[in-house]
Amino acid sequence: MSLSKTRTSFYRRLYVAYLIDSGLATNVPALVAATGMPRRTAQDTLAALSELDIHCEFEQTPGARHLSGRYVIHDWGPLSAEWIATHAAALAQTLGYPPPPAE
Repeated sequence: MSLSKTRTSFYRRLYVAYLIDSGLATNVPALVAATGMPRRTAQDTLAALSELDIHCEFEQTPGARHLSGRYVIHDWGPLSAEWIATHAAALAQTLGYPPPPAE
């Protein structure tokens, strides 16, 4: 079955939010390493989380320079973080990403 671009984009956003919230990948290089997606795709996906009402913010490491820090999910909006965590491996498989690392 071929997925539409809309569904692929939706799944990618859910999976990226899961990786951030679970602490498995909290910055762009870690997202690229965990998924194999291009850096620009990771950046665009992070920017698009707000379209799903997922409140994600970059938190600068105190005293650090050059945007050193991590992304944090503050609110999942209308989405269920538990459902997404339960289905994370299936989302990764559907997107052709490696399975999520064990927490």
